[in-house]
Amino acid sequence: MLKERARILAISTFALDITLVAAAFFVAYGCRALVLPSLLPDIFATPFYPLQTYLPLLPFVLIVWAVLLVSSGCYRSHRTVTLVEEAWDIVKVCTSGLAVLALAVYALRLDEKLLGNDQFSRLWVLLVGVWTCVLLLSEKLALRTLSRYIRYRGYNYRTVLIVGTHPGAVALADSIRNHRYWGFRILGFVAHRDAELTAFPARYRVMGTIEDIPNIVDTEVIDDVLFCVSRQDLDQMEDLFLALHEQGIRTRFALNLMPHVKAQTRFEELDGVPLLTFSTAPERPLPLLFKRLSDISLSILVMVLALPVVLAIAILIKLSGGGQVFYRQTRCGLNGRRFTLYKFRTMVADAEAQKPGLLHLNEMDGPVFKLSKDPRVTFFGRFLRRFSLDELPQLWNVLRGDMSLVGPRPPIPDEVARYQRWQRRRLSMKPGLTCLWQISGRNQIDFDRWIQLDLEYIDSWSPWLDMKILLKTVPAVLSGRGAS
Repeated sequence: MLKERARILAISTFALDITLVAAAFFVAYGCRALVLPSLLPDIFATPFYPLQTYLPLLPFVLIVWAVLLVSSGCYRSHRTVTLVEEAWDIVKVCTSGLAVLALAVYALRLDEKLLGNDQFSRLWVLLVGVWTCVLLLSEKLALRTLSRYIRYRGYNYRTVLIVGTHPGAVALADSIRNHRYWGFRILGFVAHRDAELTAFPARYRVMGTIEDIPNIVDTEVIDDVLFCVSRQDLDQMEDLFLALHEQGIRTRFALNLMPHVKAQTRFEELDGVPLLTFSTAPERPLPLLFKRLSDISLSILVMVLALPVVLAIAILIKLSGGGQVFYRQTRCGLNGRRFTLYKFRTMVADAEAQKPGLLHLNEMDGPVFKLSKDPRVTFFGRFLRRFSLDELPQLWNVLRGDMSLVGPRPPIPDEVARYQRWQRRRLSMKPGLTCLWQISGRNQIDFDRWIQLDLEYIDSWSPWLDMKILLKTVPAVLSGRGAS
């Protein structure tokens, strides 16, 4: 019954979506033909073609959006899918549909120009995409609010039997119980081992052992069976899984196969083979795209504004001792990729040759070499380092994509070669000009704390965190605290 109801709901939602796409088609025409000319008569003074001219495109628009909506998985169960994920799916569908419609209209316009006509408006095409996105997003928000209210009131729920009674299974059950709007009701637990029943919480019912599942399924209404067992136990349950599958009962597996790993998981497919992907670095496409666009725009802006300062620094470096203005060094970027980092030269010409004789004076623990009163640093170079002006050329690395404005500082390969295994995770995100270490005292904190700050940044990254770090970097740099 529930499956049939879900199928009817999916078909009804699809029909409503297509109706809204058609509505967006006409609303877009009304905006372009009636609303905009009345609001901006000087700009849209040319008479618009009648609706009959555009109607032949309606079936094409409906087919394109129908294919995209179905293929995007918009009609799967959304009980535990976040609203942001569902909205992002709609945005991707509408963007793709707009691109297809724009190409089709471009081809028609090209043909019409050969015939001496030009009747399809590019603004109308854009309005179709925008209005479709607005209407579909509004519909999804309304449906999400209504469905969650219904489930919260105890309707349209699915009964769940949980296999496994270890603390992880109980924690998952608690999460289900605390999110009533997901629409799941826990029927009870099935014990895998008798030892697991020690101190089992009284708020849940244990209905037997694995051997009792066939009888439980026959006597109880069960929609889902959720397996919360170790990966070693899964092979022993293949027959049980097949038996449930034959009876049409949906089975789920809690894939906390590596409970000590802190990582994001997602399903992918490679040539028909399902893959479970673990990732410890941020991978959300929209925020990462925003981060990259911010890097490009802000680096260009700062490079333009700082051009007089850059020229002045270059001239003073030449006047203070000659030699090269820029210092080039190989650094490790994303996942260890090597790139050439650019800085203003702050040391004497033979600084690298002098380094072995200074290693015993290193003031930092770990593989990093830091010396607050490094004799190789020139007088002007010390000034540049104090206010991080020597790092201005790294804006070019940001623009090239080797670095980001915010991220862990890029290490040299010799340092990476001496990293402990847990420290290498700081390479899982693109290096940056500034980071939590930069605004937390820089050389005043030890190396392990430095790495921990980088990992905290990776685990909690968001565009807002980047903005917060950038804002705090300005006073940190002006104060010169922790610089050497």
